[in-house]
Amino acid sequence: MRGCASPVGSPLLAKRSENTSVRTLSLTALRRIAIAAQGYATRSRTGTPREVEAAVRRLSCVQLDSISAVERSHRIALTSRVGTYRPGTVGRLLSQGRVFEYWGHEACLLPVDDWPLFAAQMHQGGRRWYGDVGKTHPHLAEEILAEIRERGPLGSRHFEGTSEGGMWNWKPAKAMLDRLWNHGDLVIAGRQGFQRLYDLPERVIPKALLDAPLPDETVRLRALVQRAVVARGALTEAGVVEHWRLRGGVARIRPVVDALVADGLVERVLVEDGGAPVLVPAGADLEPAVPTAAVLLSPFDNLLWDRPFARRVLGFDHLIEVYKKEHERRYGYYVLPFLRGDRIVGRADLKSERGEGLLVLRAFHREPGVRASAALDDALDRALDRLRRACGLDSVHR
Repeated sequence: MRGCASPVGSPLLAKRSENTSVRTLSLTALRRIAIAAQGYATRSRTGTPREVEAAVRRLSCVQLDSISAVERSHRIALTSRVGTYRPGTVGRLLSQGRVFEYWGHEACLLPVDDWPLFAAQMHQGGRRWYGDVGKTHPHLAEEILAEIRERGPLGSRHFEGTSEGGMWNWKPAKAMLDRLWNHGDLVIAGRQGFQRLYDLPERVIPKALLDAPLPDETVRLRALVQRAVVARGALTEAGVVEHWRLRGGVARIRPVVDALVADGLVERVLVEDGGAPVLVPAGADLEPAVPTAAVLLSPFDNLLWDRPFARRVLGFDHLIEVYKKEHERRYGYYVLPFLRGDRIVGRADLKSERGEGLLVLRAFHREPGVRASAALDDALDRALDRLRRACGLDSVHR
């Protein structure tokens, strides 16, 4: 089954040494492996739809978030890797069945070949935050499906009631749409603005994937572990759990990891700092080159999902302060970490002033031990200009 094959785009495995003892790598090498795996672009460029699709596949999933103070998170994450791409590209990839949207780390873009891995989760109802609408308003499911079947892709606004009354009560209808999506009875076929457009799976997802048998628990977990390890370059078992937000914790995946190690598909490597061992693709090069990209990261970037790992490996205490009151914030409302080479060297408090065409740098906070320099300013200027292009703005105001 395609959904359970080895991770698409996996790097070629280096020839294994006859010495099968556990290898050890330095913390510096671990940091560089983790950064290099993310595939950040080293210069400003233009990305194609095919490259956007390939980036989703390489990363295994890309988190979605509704905050638009600077730009949507997935667009920041993708442009930092493939360069500026046309607005609407992700919507077209969704409608063409080349990527799909479901629960990965959080609500994420996922490679469509992985549909069978998540279909099993759909049969269990996904992440059940939509309440008991299936019991309280059972009639809505078929009514909504019939409406979409007849009219094509629809958003939640198409099911809103009016002050004069109408067919739909918005809150139950919205909850039912989410329930149908969680169960795989509807898929996201694009967006208008950031609002989802729902459609029938058979009109969007390739038939071969819809008809593929559901993988059992072991096959599914093996595939998810491999995808996380390849996508992240190196991460702990706890990091694998966090990557997919898997229930059951490390205890659930450890037998699967042990089997993958025994099969020569994943390698467990010690780290010189004495912390938890990390998982890497079998035969991975443990002496990577120094990364050279200078890029502003989405607060929800894949590199930063495992905060204990970020503290250990990057020396970076990642804070997301959008949900705090203003007087409680240390760095700002929507702050993008600034990665330069193999270090996060600062945090940029940014805002897009779309009416004026400006990307405004409200403040820049250097990390402890990072000195002000002309080279740092120049790197930040280039990163800001790249982000400005991704946001479709005219200039940067510092």
